[in-house]
Amino acid sequence: MSTDTPAPDFSGLRATYVNCTLKKSPEPSHTQGLVDASAAIMRKHGVDVHEIRLVDHDVATGVYPDMREHGWATDAWPDLYPGILASDILVVAGPIWLGDNSSITKQLIERIYALSGMLNDKGQYLFYGRVAGCLITGNEDGIKHCAQNVLYSLQHVGYTIPPNADAGWIGEAGPGPSYLDPGSGGPENDFTNRNTTFMTWNLLHLAQMLKDAGGVPGYGNQRHEWDAGTRFDWENPEYRS
Repeated sequence: MSTDTPAPDFSGLRATYVNCTLKKSPEPSHTQGLVDASAAIMRKHGVDVHEIRLVDHDVATGVYPDMREHGWATDAWPDLYPGILASDILVVAGPIWLGDNSSITKQLIERIYALSGMLNDKGQYLFYGRVAGCLITGNEDGIKHCAQNVLYSLQHVGYTIPPNADAGWIGEAGPGPSYLDPGSGGPENDFTNRNTTFMTWNLLHLAQMLKDAGGVPGYGNQRHEWDAGTRFDWENPEYRS
């Protein structure tokens, strides 16, 4: 950044990173290494950053907001999701196993989906006005496959996805060193560093734009209005001339 350009201030934004590693704390997580790189940029510019390692919490399996109402004795999700809802930015980070997202990543997406029927104050789906991205790590192929699954799922429930909203590192395809292993080349990889940086800044810019605009405009996407009979210029093909 040129010396005559003031550093952007995103101190009004909040971000949550959910690390979907299979490793409980305090075991080192390679995914955490990439989370740290992205989160450092956000913190440098005033973002209130929160981090969750999902496997550390007793999150039940299911697609309801509180699985204790559906036969589970315990469920940590009702205590976790308010922080995600309070965030302008969500970054889902996780490893690749057998060419796909981890079971914890899929559990997170399912629990986010459990909230998808709720509405915000405008009558839109709950996650409207928030942005999301993803970080993928591992030592086997699958970054783009895993990213498209995560980003599709998040936009489907209402998140806005900025350009270049995914980044990752896998090293050479096949068994080999992981991101933080000595000599892996991961933290020094220019392609990964560039994509992680671009993803982070695009999340910041779009989150600020949405926040300044008061979210996504509330015409044409309000569930309660549709249920009340408003059709927002939709014409039934059977009645067209």
